Amino acid sequence: MHTEHGWTSTPVTADLLRGALDLERTERGVLPHRLPAYARAQIPDGQLAMAESQPSGVRLVFRTAATAVELDVVATKRVYAGAPPRPDGVYELLVDGRLAGRAGVPDGDVLTIDMAAGTAETRPGPVRTLRFTGLPGDDKDVEIWLPHDETTQVVALRTDAPVRTAPPRGRRVWLHHGSSISHGSNADTPTGTWPAVAAALGEVELVNLGFGGGALLDPFTARAMRDTPADLISVKIGINVVNADLMRLRAFGPAVHGFLDTVREGHPTAPLLVASAIHCPIHEDTPGPSAPDVGAMSEGRLRFLATGDPAQTAAGKLTLAVVRDELARIVRQRSPSDPNLHYLDGLDLYGAADYAERPLPDELHPDAATHRHMGERFARLVFGAGGPFTAQHR
Repeated sequence: MHTEHGWTSTPVTADLLRGALDLERTERGVLPHRLPAYARAQIPDGQLAMAESQPSGVRLVFRTAATAVELDVVATKRVYAGAPPRPDGVYELLVDGRLAGRAGVPDGDVLTIDMAAGTAETRPGPVRTLRFTGLPGDDKDVEIWLPHDETTQVVALRTDAPVRTAPPRGRRVWLHHGSSISHGSNADTPTGTWPAVAAALGEVELVNLGFGGGALLDPFTARAMRDTPADLISVKIGINVVNADLMRLRAFGPAVHGFLDTVREGHPTAPLLVASAIHCPIHEDTPGPSAPDVGAMSEGRLRFLATGDPAQTAAGKLTLAVVRDELARIVRQRSPSDPNLHYLDGLDLYGAADYAERPLPDELHPDAATHRHMGERFARLVFGAGGPFTAQHR
């Protein structure tokens, strides 16, 4: 820990954070959460508990004339048994919306996950310090985006000039829920996830409730969205319901209706976009569950396979093609009484032609360049002229 003369320490409180729905005080610092405490109490599995604690879209925002900023953190490094090592999480500092620095920490708590055995074990690690220097000395807005896929406890914030709360920029708030792709899997930076790219281009404030493995129409997530202030809302549904083999068609339709009904209780007239899954060949016509390819893992590669039987779609098993048809039908059914409800086919974000040009490296998740491509396309289709999130919907 630094005690160098001239540093100003500022407590990390909720008014300095954007993109988080809750802030938990721990023995070592503060832990941003993307689901509120009442929702976390109902989480049924460790995967979602881990995903919601990973701060995708969460950033510290403040105004200062500081030329140097230090952040003490405890990062949680994930190790998957038999899989290649994961890259360290990236912290990005923006000055008045422009990238001014990137940093990372090499160690921290270590979470070892054995997907085959279904076990997880955590080993505590050290507090590490990030330092950003050479910032302009005038008054400015500073954002520090936390790693999108690495649980981070913030221990201390220091600057060489006082910090104050940044005034609102008058931007609309976009609340988005989706799967690991929305969470940012395989993106290389927190501002490089497709929702972050789209939010920057759309000039909106992002609240990203994309959860790796956790877009499962959970009622507690719908209630969290209902209770979160927002001007624009989107829900991306499909891949997790299919690859978890979670439900049959009979249950899926009512679950979607119930999810949307709950969101509408808190946001009766906000533009609400329902988006289906992007192109994913292993699950287009083959139900879940998906599973890691053991042979690929033995070669140090992560790759997923669909293990379901396509013939079982006749008995109600879900595929991405089935889910897209059902989501489009539900939106058509609801639209006459909900004119602010819209549908986006995920194939318009990333379709078969995109897969041929930019294949999914592990057969489920886009790479970093494709995240940016999808974000740009979403911004054009949704925030652009004629889109459901255009400025005329203010």
